[in-house]
Amino acid sequence: MDIYLHDDSFRRQGFPVIAGIDEAGRGPIAGPVVAAAVILPTGLRIDGLRDSKIVPEKERAFLFWEILVSALDIGVGMIDNVEIDRIDILRATMTAMRYAVEDLTTIPDALIVDAVTIPVTTIKQFSIVKADAKSAAVAAASIVAKYVRDKIMLHFDGIYPQYNFKKHKGYCTKEHMDKVSRHGPCALHRKSFKQVMTTELPFPLS
Repeated sequence: MDIYLHDDSFRRQGFPVIAGIDEAGRGPIAGPVVAAAVILPTGLRIDGLRDSKIVPEKERAFLFWEILVSALDIGVGMIDNVEIDRIDILRATMTAMRYAVEDLTTIPDALIVDAVTIPVTTIKQFSIVKADAKSAAVAAASIVAKYVRDKIMLHFDGIYPQYNFKKHKGYCTKEHMDKVSRHGPCALHRKSFKQVMTTELPFPLS
């Protein structure tokens, strides 16, 4: 599927300004969930643009800067782990997406959203499963969200070096779980997630 033709089809339906919405960080057991909203100009083609999950890290950084200088508008929203624990990860994801849309300076005619529906917005939206593999705007949003979140986790690696966040970015890898078992969770961990709650710790989790 040509991800650019997909977006052009929405423009032909009467939505000339479309924003792609995607998130990064829904699955990890530590750190925030980050969402991005990206409006690409009609006719733009960025070589190699695709779903961030299949893009190597170095190429993802290159694509991020290509998007940053080429997009008509970019918005970013974030919900931290404390709020995730309070409202649950699904609601946190949708809220981060809403914040990303509200961060745009341009009001789009329609939103193409990866898999979920954004609450409390009057903008027409289309929720599409695996939209990051079908829509250029959503693929661009996935790159932006992933790049921004990875940089956040790299920052936290300097604060909590014992967890090696720079490597696993908070995902539930064996190395990460071993370190949680050894050190206990830190302030960045999502304590409502069962992987953290059920980890055998060297001391009680308060």
